[in-house]
Amino acid sequence: MPLYPELRGPRARAVVADVVSIVLLVVFAWAGLKVHGAVDRLAVLGEGVEATGSAVQGGFDSAADAVDGTPIVGGELADGLRSAGEGSGGEVADLGRQGEESVHRLAWILGIVTFALPALLLITRWLPGRTAQIRRLRDASQVLGDDATPERRRLVAMRAAFSLPYGQLLQYSPDPLGDLASERYDGLIAAALEDAGLRARSS
Repeated sequence: MPLYPELRGPRARAVVADVVSIVLLVVFAWAGLKVHGAVDRLAVLGEGVEATGSAVQGGFDSAADAVDGTPIVGGELADGLRSAGEGSGGEVADLGRQGEESVHRLAWILGIVTFALPALLLITRWLPGRTAQIRRLRDASQVLGDDATPERRRLVAMRAAFSLPYGQLLQYSPDPLGDLASERYDGLIAAALEDAGLRARSS
């Protein structure tokens, strides 16, 4: 199955369009990774808050351990210090942990969106045209083929003479209808093949 036209100009244009599209997809993927990395680095703020909260809570716990053995009021004082540590440093640590997780999620979302939106736009503009071109080339190869029987040549020449624009026909013959009537099919067959993106073959 032909993937590209056989003619140099259309083939070059199709190859360039494919290469540019693939390069752009790679660039979009690279940009998505860069955005993900840049946003993900902001999670260090949440890590710092979490570490600070844990340190505060650890200080209260250490103080509670220190007074825990004090007679009469030691147990109650230790419980109070631990509760204060959980209410201050523990909550701060939880907020820092939640902020860190939120930044990681945001980094993934922004990275995917940075890649997916332009990639989807590019694919919807490029892929359908290329798919249709490949399908046309396949169909033209099957219909026109390499069969050089006189009847088949006459039918291909008739198809060119009756369906292609007059200006296009005149590029291949000064008198397309006269050629058809006189059974001079080479120019008309070349016009039909090249209109389909196939190179004219010698009769």
